[in-house]
Amino acid sequence: MVMNSRTSFQVTLLALIWFSTFAKIAEGQENAGRYPDGKTGQVDIASLMQHAQNGDVKAEYLLGRSYMTGAGVPQNYEEALKWYQKAASRGSAPAAFGLGYLYEQGKGVARDYQRAVIYYTAAAKQGHPTAENNLASMYEHGQGVRRNPHEAEHWYRAAAKQGEVTAQCNLASLYFRGRGVRRDYSQAATWFQVAAAAGYTPAEENLAWMYYTGAGVKVDHAIAAKWVLRASEEGYARAQLDLGYLYEQGKGVPLDYVSACMWYQLAVTGGEERARSKLESLTRLMTRAQISEAGDKAAQFHRSRATASASTPDAIGSPFSERH
Repeated sequence: MVMNSRTSFQVTLLALIWFSTFAKIAEGQENAGRYPDGKTGQVDIASLMQHAQNGDVKAEYLLGRSYMTGAGVPQNYEEALKWYQKAASRGSAPAAFGLGYLYEQGKGVARDYQRAVIYYTAAAKQGHPTAENNLASMYEHGQGVRRNPHEAEHWYRAAAKQGEVTAQCNLASLYFRGRGVRRDYSQAATWFQVAAAAGYTPAEENLAWMYYTGAGVKVDHAIAAKWVLRASEEGYARAQLDLGYLYEQGKGVPLDYVSACMWYQLAVTGGEERARSKLESLTRLMTRAQISEAGDKAAQFHRSRATASASTPDAIGSPFSERH
């Protein structure tokens, strides 16, 4: 769902993305709340509890969010569920979304996809973009509801139009795969472009693949290199494998064995095993000095940026090296 590319992400990854997005939204609302402690400006849990017990809907939601995330109180999903239910019963869309997440993940309550769909729907109908995205994923995968690709398309698009980048990427993936809807590479490229322009790394990698292969856009190795570089710099091992290949072949970038070797090394470190054979074959063509230089550059990358992640599950196609 969310998040989770393939393109619609695997459910577990989507859940991680949902939570991250949910926390971001909640944080923004919390910062604009009415319950600061008067000293640090942070939310005063005692004041929040008092307002919630007096029936303040926003306080009920924020208290549930505090219990869910462990912000200012010990993390307690059962308490989060309790306060979300109170707020959701009186129309709070963020609280309904929170309930959907808890039921979908089985946190503080037995996992129940049908209830998750009910609460995601309640929030989505009020225009909550992350709920719209997650509801779409439930329809796409047939979780808690009969599989319906057209409903998935509807809700992904609703969220995408609100700027929800995960939904934009998922909608693009839906069009790319043609899962129950007409395959449309042009639409896929359009939505990957929108999400990539917003800095969403999975979309950057997928957009690079489309420019490399000419799916929905004109083949342009230079543009492919631009987007795969951005994803690589975020630590995506699959993108690092592809960027290494571009440097090894001189496609869209200058032919550069040292840079190719560096990116292959980073991809291997990030868990992309397909980069290992590419690295081994490339180093046979390099001098010891070149190999040492590549190693130094890879080490410098690690010191200055986040450690490479495992190969992203969002990739829509095979590595560039497998598409000569």
